[in-house]
Formats: sequence, C-alpha cells, structure tokens
Amino acid sequence: MTVLVCVGSSCHLKGSHDIIDLMKKAIADHHLEEKVALKATFCLGKCAVSGVCIKVDDEIITGVTKNNFEEVFKANILDKLN
Repeated sequence: MTVLVCVGSSCHLKGSHDIIDLMKKAIADHHLEEKVALKATFCLGKCAVSGVCIKVDDEIITGVTKNNFEEVFKANILDKLN
C-alpha cells in the first residue's frame, strides 16, 4: 500500500508535516513498515477542502487533521490491510 501526503502550499499551511509525523508513528506502532510506503507528494487538487489531503493507493482522502487522524488511519489503512 502506498500512502501519499500532500506537502503542497495549501496542505503545508494546514499541517501536512504534523500528519506525516502522525503517519510515521502509526505505521511504526502497528508494525506496518513492510506493508505501507509513506511518501510526500505535491498538490492532489483538493486545496479548497479543509484539512490535509492524502492518497491511499488510488483513493484521495481529504480533510485529514490531527483531531481525526486516528479515525482516518483506521478506516483507510488498517481496515484495508486486514
């Protein structure tokens, strides 16, 4: 599974580096280093939406924040790997 976190200007201002840090920790905590490739990317084209945009394989997820990160991680990464 490939997870791309947008680090374009808009997402950067919305906290993309915090999301990257949370993602790194969650991947390590769940021992998914061999199953999840975490990468940064530039604009995913959803700048008008609040929160950070991520792309999990071919699906773009918008509105990711520190407050909803755990829910987004579980629904879009953990549940899809199990």
